[in-house]
Parts: sequence; C-alpha cells; structure tokens
Amino acid sequence: MSAKLVVITGASAGIGAACARRLAREGARLVLWARRLDRLEMLAAELRASHGAEVRVAAVDVRDRLSVDAATRDLTATGAPDVLINNAGLAAGLDPVQSGDPDDWNRMIDTNLKGLLWASRAILPLMVARGSGHIVNLGSTAGHWVYPKGNVYNATKFAVKALTEAMSLDLAGTHVRVSSVDPGFCETEFATVRFGGDAERAKAVYRGFTPLSGDDVADVVSYIINLPPHVNILDVVIVPSAQRSATVVDRTA
Repeated sequence: MSAKLVVITGASAGIGAACARRLAREGARLVLWARRLDRLEMLAAELRASHGAEVRVAAVDVRDRLSVDAATRDLTATGAPDVLINNAGLAAGLDPVQSGDPDDWNRMIDTNLKGLLWASRAILPLMVARGSGHIVNLGSTAGHWVYPKGNVYNATKFAVKALTEAMSLDLAGTHVRVSSVDPGFCETEFATVRFGGDAERAKAVYRGFTPLSGDDVADVVSYIINLPPHVNILDVVIVPSAQRSATVVDRTA
C-alpha cells in the first residue's frame, strides 16, 4: 500500500478509524471522510505523529450527494484514488416493522445504501479512466442472515451484497476490483448508535463472549487490498469464534 491513495468513508470511529490506522502503518496516503470533522482532525494528527502519514480530511455526509461530489472534485489534484473503502453505515432502532420508526428507516437507507452509491458513483469514473482501482464495501452478516427486528437494516445490508456483485459485473474489463467485507458482532459505537446512546443496552449486546474489534476487520481489509492485481475476493464473512449465525452465539465464556 506504500504511497497508494485510499479514501475511507465514516472514518471518524470504529472500523473506519481502525482501517485508517492500519493503512497509515503500511504507508498509504489517506483521505478520511466523516460528518464529525473534529474527530477526523484528531485521528489525522495521531497518524501523522505516529507514522508520518499523509492524511487529508473532509467533513462529508455520504447521505448528501452534492457533498460527496464536491469532496471528490477536491481529489482531482491528487489523482484517482487507488482504493475506496465504503465504510459509512449504521443501524437505527431494533423494532418490528409494524412499530418501526420511519425516520430510522430513512437514516439507514440513506447512509448504508444511498451513501455507498453516491461515493461509488463519484469515484468509480476516476478509477475506470485510469484502468485500475479497488472498491471495498463494508457489509455485514446482516446481509446474509435475517434476524428478528432487523428488517430494514437487514434489507440495506442485503442490498450492499447485491450491489457488490452487480458492481463487479458492471466493471468487468476495467481492471477495477470490487470486494465486500461482512463482519458479525464487532464492538464499536455501532450498538450505542443503534440504541440512541444507551451504553448499558449496547454493552449487553457483547456480554458473555469476545466480539470482533475494529482492528480485526481492518486486518481483513488490508489483506484484500494488498493482494496481487489478478486476485480478487468478492465477499468475505468474518465473525467472532462464538458466533455461528445471526442468532446463535455462545455466551458462556
């Protein structure tokens, strides 16, 4: 990854920040996007101090197509990104459809699905024109196994899986690769966001077993994007050893 240009969405925390730390250590040049600019600036300062990394940050809400397009235009002086990590995503609420909050649904659809599309649509033409590049979509085991009350979140992650496969087909012959990394239980801010800041309820999600960390997922992302150009991993599912499906988790540890 030395000197490769990598764009990471949702880079202010969790898996996105872990990927930034991992790739900075490998010598990548980073462009970090997220809504929380203060967190991005703190992370960028850390990476410059620890690794001498070249890091640019921008306050980008992937739900806003015009914001994504403007941030992408700012990249043109640097050149086409070598890698786009579509990491921005969230779950909001955990309710059956009949009592779900439509505002939560919109947040998930606009971030997990439309946000991935806006970033991909903006950056892919640059990769195609150059004749190389790699898109990595952060999916979820929720895109493989439906679970009770997951409904709309499940639907967005099933859509990410479908889009990864469809994008790969559309890009045949361009030398642009597309991959999806689909984690299971991973302890980040994910559950806290889902439960509206309820830290105790979020902590209970991971009680009784050792979940994945953001670093575990970043290891997999690094492996995928460091493969030779003739090798592509279309989809990889990564779960903690205690997890065997969406609902089967050994909590006896």
